[in-house]
Amino acid sequence: MIQIVALPAFSDNYIWLLQDTANRRCAVVDPGDAAPVLKWLGDNPDWVLEDILVTHHHNDHVGGVEALKQTTGARVCGPAHERIPARDLALDDNARVQVLGLEFEVLAMPGHTLGHIAYYTGQTPTPLLFCGDTLFAAGCGRLFEGTPEQMHHSLQRLAALPEATEVYCAHEYTLSNLRFACAVEPQNPHVRQRFEDVTRLRADNRISLPSTIGLERLTNPFLRTAETFVKQKADEWKGHSNPSQATVFAALRSWKDVF
Repeated sequence: MIQIVALPAFSDNYIWLLQDTANRRCAVVDPGDAAPVLKWLGDNPDWVLEDILVTHHHNDHVGGVEALKQTTGARVCGPAHERIPARDLALDDNARVQVLGLEFEVLAMPGHTLGHIAYYTGQTPTPLLFCGDTLFAAGCGRLFEGTPEQMHHSLQRLAALPEATEVYCAHEYTLSNLRFACAVEPQNPHVRQRFEDVTRLRADNRISLPSTIGLERLTNPFLRTAETFVKQKADEWKGHSNPSQATVFAALRSWKDVF
């Protein structure tokens, strides 16, 4: 039985803590800061940190890796094509890695960074996705290294996962992303409802995650580039017709960058 909790870090990061409750083993995803993890381990001294999973090289995702490695000896797993501190296992596209008795598939996700990866498992009652800064709730990451075509392909790959898949992204950006989604699709009832729901959650300082792939397909404009109205809004923003889904995506991303 795996339980997942969020350890808040910095202003809006989440470090995901996976717990094997039967065996008191745990793993963390993208520990940008060691302190929240070390505090949790200190409060739960009978637990062992076995694995540290990293999606990409940005400091708010790897800043705590070396301290956690030194303190716990946990195995560090990360993308093969990026410089990851203290990495023990380099993971490439379609690799498989065992974590807390589960087999995770590694998915290459170029776009936010060129070597970005995600971790997916269907071995739990509900499939799980840890996607770093590629797919956000109602949004997606900025393109710091990759091209719009790469990011669009990465997102479409995630959109093809089972709709029940729980999406564990790395930041609490949902409300601002939904404001943009409302601008793109003001008549989409799913977007409006989600905006109301998340507004209430955040007013109570409650987390808006995880999402699901099914919910993202209904409300995330970056996964809805095939929708006629989304294309029309992207064309309106750019002032010309966007001939492909990738160019619709690029238009949306450029709009969101200044929204």
